[in-house]
Amino acid sequence: MSALREHVADYLRLRRALGFKLEREGQLLSQLLSYLEAVGSTALTSELAITWAREPANVLPNHWAKRLGVVRKFAAYLHTIDPTAEVPPPGVFPARRHRPTPYLWSEGDICKLLDGARGLRPALRAATHETLFGLLAASGMRVGEAVSLQRDDVDLVAGVVTIRQAKFDRSRLVPLHPSASEALRRYAGERDRLCSRPRSTTFFVSSGGTALDRSGVGKTFRRITSAMGVRTPMVHPRIHDLRHSFAVDTLIGWQQSGVGVDEHIGMLSTYLGHISPAGTYWYLSASPELMELAAERLDARFGAAR
Repeated sequence: MSALREHVADYLRLRRALGFKLEREGQLLSQLLSYLEAVGSTALTSELAITWAREPANVLPNHWAKRLGVVRKFAAYLHTIDPTAEVPPPGVFPARRHRPTPYLWSEGDICKLLDGARGLRPALRAATHETLFGLLAASGMRVGEAVSLQRDDVDLVAGVVTIRQAKFDRSRLVPLHPSASEALRRYAGERDRLCSRPRSTTFFVSSGGTALDRSGVGKTFRRITSAMGVRTPMVHPRIHDLRHSFAVDTLIGWQQSGVGVDEHIGMLSTYLGHISPAGTYWYLSASPELMELAAERLDARFGAAR
């Protein structure tokens, strides 16, 4: 193993010990090392890092900036060990953080999505995807969190799901509505009937009894939404949009019932697993209906003072 590979391994080990998962970062740094070896370099220089970062020519500069950002963090670490190591400068590539416009799911849309999942074959695949998509819509859970759930993480009696080591390495409890708990109970019974000897301990299993593959779930979701007609060349619903919709519906419900959003946003933030309420407040701008309700409440409160 080269000295540079050893430094990368130590860097990843140190940061992962601090709670960072760094799956993507590990892949990119491994690709960087392969590139350096291919060009015959045993040292990381700014020039080589920038050249490597822009290797995929048919992408936006924002993609290059993300690749170079991964290298910059490692290079900064390496510089503390070897002062001759070069740290690529910031701002080499123009980067702008872009949040995709979410597709806000209506109750009717969700029913059609579950109907589409119910029509899958074989029966276990249908039951798994119908229940998985229903859980995401009813709880705002991240798809990765739901797919990773172990059987012991789902308390079917208390109606509480335990999410372990989720984003930012945070764990949390997610209480469920009784209807969601009942749907999970039905699925567990159907799952055990159709697959008496699963090859995985995850709560959701594939038709072969293995853990679900996120990319496979994504492909199934895209196929169903295309058949529904909601996926078009201009509209690209994502599984993550079920989470957006849950948050927006919660906020709309609060606004309509006169609940103070500021007083309760911390509760929703904790439920969703956000690191702070700032991440949750973004949902305020995600829905015209929500913005209109907020404007009406502001006008009712301060309009008389104008």
